[in-house]
Amino acid sequence: MQGSRRRIIQAISYEAIALLVVAPGLAWFFSRDIGESIAMATVIAMVAMIWNLLFNRLFERWEASRSSHQRTWKIRVLHAVGFEGGLTVALVPIMAWMMNCTLWQAFVGDLGLIAFFMVYTLIFQWCFDHLFGLPRIAGAKAGSAQTDC
Repeated sequence: MQGSRRRIIQAISYEAIALLVVAPGLAWFFSRDIGESIAMATVIAMVAMIWNLLFNRLFERWEASRSSHQRTWKIRVLHAVGFEGGLTVALVPIMAWMMNCTLWQAFVGDLGLIAFFMVYTLIFQWCFDHLFGLPRIAGAKAGSAQTDC
């Protein structure tokens, strides 16, 4: 699977699984009822999905410019850190507003999300690549069966 279809399926499946895990965590951390946390988790998922589509397009362009097209664990960590860093900049003000808390409290809450999503992003993307194959450019020189170091 390649191109826009791949990115859309990746983004939707990534966010759907995350939504099921994040909503109860937000309810607990912010001492909110599940309805409020589902609303917050849904906003997080929508913002993240838009960022996911944009970031992955930019990341794949960057990958195409490299001499090596292997997705090593180092590249996967770079992908996860870049994705989560950009998402934090977008989400902290939204979380503070929706949860009626300070930017600091929202940032601390986001740190928990970052810890979860750093691991989740690495595992999810590795599984997704194994299920659906690498994008053409990432597998061009390495061969589609080689996705690790």
